[in-house]
Amino acid sequence: MKSWGPTEDVRGAAHLTVQKRKWHPGVLLFISALLCSTVTLVTGCNKALCASDVSKCLLQELCQCQAIEGNCSCCPECMLCMGNLWDQCCDCVGLCSKNKESRKHSARRSSLEELPVPVPSLFRAVSSMQEGESALGWTSHSLPIREELAQSTHMDHILLGAHSVVTASPLTNTSDFCTVLYFNSCMSMRRCHQSCESVGSTKYRWFHNGCCQCVGPDCHGYGSKEPICRQCQTKEMMSEGKRERATV
Repeated sequence: MKSWGPTEDVRGAAHLTVQKRKWHPGVLLFISALLCSTVTLVTGCNKALCASDVSKCLLQELCQCQAIEGNCSCCPECMLCMGNLWDQCCDCVGLCSKNKESRKHSARRSSLEELPVPVPSLFRAVSSMQEGESALGWTSHSLPIREELAQSTHMDHILLGAHSVVTASPLTNTSDFCTVLYFNSCMSMRRCHQSCESVGSTKYRWFHNGCCQCVGPDCHGYGSKEPICRQCQTKEMMSEGKRERATV
C-alpha cells in the first residue's frame, strides 16, 4: 500500500477543502465575466469601473440576496461596502431598481443612521459659522420641523443601525427649525459617518449619489430630504430641486 508523505497529505487536504467549498453563483458569474470580455454579467454593469469593488463585496458575502417587490435584505450592507459607487455598480449584483423612473431620481434615496455620542454644543458652534469663516468644506441649511416630519412615509428610505420611529405629533410652534450640515464634496457612506461624528451630529444621512448630510440636535429625526451638497449634484437635480421648492 502506498503511503503519503507530509507534502502529499497537505495537498490532499487542500484539494478536499477546495472541493467542499461552495461559491455563491453570483461570485462565479462575476469572475467569469471579468475573464471573458465577450460575456456580459448584467445589462448596465460597468465592469471597468466596478470590478474591484463588486468582487470585494461579493467575496465578503454582503450582496447575496434578491430584491423582490422593493424588499432587499442585503442592500444596506451592500451599499455600505460599495460606498459612492452603489448607483453605478448595483446592476453588477442585480440589486438596482428595475423601475427606470425611480432610478432616474436615485440620488433622492438615502440611508439614515443614529450616531452613538452626539455633541450638541459642537454642532451648534459649527453650524453657526458664517459663510467664509471656515475652509472645512461644509454649508448649513435650516428647514421647518413640520417639513422634516412630513418625510415619515418616505418610500425609498433605508434606516440603518439602532433608531426609533419618529411620530408626527401636533406642532403648536411652526417657527421651530431643523438645522443640518452638508459637506460640499461627494463622499462614501463610511466617510460620511465619520465626518458627521467629528462635528457632533446626532445622525448622518447619506444620499446614494454621495451627498452627505449631518443632522443636528434640534431636528426630530430625518433632517432634509434634499441632496444639495454644492459639489455633488447634477444640473438636472439642481433645477428639479429649485422647481420643487418653488411650488411648496
